[in-house]
Parts: sequence; structure tokens; C-alpha cells
Amino acid sequence: MAAEAPTASEYIVHHLQHLQNVKQTSIIDFSVFNWDSIAIAAVLGVIGSFLLWSAARKATSGVPGRFQAAVELLVEMVDNQAKATIHNVQSRKFIAPLALSVFVWIFLMNAMDLLPVDLLPWLWALAHGAAGHDPAHAYLRVVPTADLSTTLGLSTAVLLLCLIYSIKIKGLGGWLHELVTAPFGTSKNPVFAVLLGVANLGMQLIEYVAKTVSHGMRLFGNMYAGELVFMLIALMGGAAAMSLSGVLLPIGHIIAGTIWAIFHILIITLQAFIFMMLTLIYLGQAHDKH
Repeated sequence: MAAEAPTASEYIVHHLQHLQNVKQTSIIDFSVFNWDSIAIAAVLGVIGSFLLWSAARKATSGVPGRFQAAVELLVEMVDNQAKATIHNVQSRKFIAPLALSVFVWIFLMNAMDLLPVDLLPWLWALAHGAAGHDPAHAYLRVVPTADLSTTLGLSTAVLLLCLIYSIKIKGLGGWLHELVTAPFGTSKNPVFAVLLGVANLGMQLIEYVAKTVSHGMRLFGNMYAGELVFMLIALMGGAAAMSLSGVLLPIGHIIAGTIWAIFHILIITLQAFIFMMLTLIYLGQAHDKH
């Protein structure tokens, strides 16, 4: 007897399951590793690095080809944004290439959402079954940026860089002094100085946490929502295959999928650009003295 087709909710739940080392039992569980996000992000990082390296190696001073011209436009755009936010020339030598890498890497991870929803999970299920395992338990999510652990990991790395540059530019003493004197200032009165110091420290900690969480959540939220929309569009085709009454659904499936894919190209590019710009802005703020 053929296996029953999953319901719409079962289909979505299955596609939202990660390939993990252990089953997640709580919202925050640092013992869980989402191997699919780690592996795909690593592969895309290598591909992005290779593309940039290839463009640099083949660069000529003559008339550039289309690929070289596209990379040059991208490099110029990132460099201009870095100059506008990072005024320290020495810092910019590291931060500008970092921002370029961030943009390309996140763009490639976002672009995985443009692949057919079931393509890679289906191939993974075949491989899983060939290895003697149950294909029904072959979980794979292919968009690393639709995984909160990925986006918060990226934003936490930006936070660490901000702390490093704050200490490097201002000195450890200068940075610690800023923590207790900005944004409300201080007072010559010892009592008011302590009160203001506590308030300033609290505001600084809130700012660090809020920037880091919002930085990661913004990218995650947009990509997670886009992933769900593609799943819902895929379900239109599935419903058509299971019901004669849904003969018009394939047409809606194709039209909706095409329109959303075209619109999603803008979203994945914009979200990569926003994450890169916020990275530059936060690192620029780490250079500012209050």
C-alpha cells in the first residue's frame, strides 16, 4: 500500500525541521547543532570566496568582462559605504573587505530560497533511504539565514568586533569610562556620579543587546517569512495533484511562484545590503568617542 500523502500542516512542519545532532527540547538549547545550516553556509562561504578570488585573479586593466565589471561595481559600492561610515583608514583596510564578504555570503545564503522547495530535501531523502534510513525522517532546511542560530551567530560576531574595535581605538580605560559616562554624562557629586554611572551602564548594555538581537532577528524574520510563502505556493501544486476540483491551482501555482520569486530577488538582495550596512554602522559607532 502506498504511503499516505502528508497534510498541509505535516508538510510544512517537516520542511521546517533541521538536520540536528540531537532533538531540540527547549527554545534555547546550546547543545543542539543544526548541521544543515552549518554545512550549507560553509559551502556557500567557500563559493563566495572563490568567486571573489577568481574575479581578482582575472582582473585586467583593459575593458572588463561582464563578471569583472559586476564585481568592480560591487566592490566600489561597498568601499564608498565603508568610507562614509569608517573614517579610520587603518580600520577600513580590514572592515571594507569584511563588509564585502558579509554581503556576498548573506546574498548567497538568501538566494538558496529561490531553489525549488522540495528539490534538495527530496535528493536528501533519496540518499537517506539509500543508506538504509527512513526517508520520512530525512530533514533538511536549505536556507541558512532562515535559521535564527545562523543570523544571531552573525550578529554576535559583529558585536564582538565592535567590542574589539572600541577597546582598540579608545583603549580599555577609555572604553570602560565611556560605559559609565555616556549617554547621560557624569557629575562631580559622588552620589549623583554613582547613580548616573549605573544608569549609563544599564543603557549601554541595553543598547548592545538590542542592536545585536535586532540585527539578527531582522534578517531571520524576512527570510523565514519568505521560506513559508514558498512552501504555501508549493502546496498549491500539491493540492492540484490530489484533487480534480483543483485543476486551476497549477496555473495559480506557476503565476504566484513566478511573481514571488521575482519579488524575492529584491528581498534577498536588500536584506544582504541592510545587514552589511548595519555592520558598517555599528563598527563605525565603535570608533566614535562620546
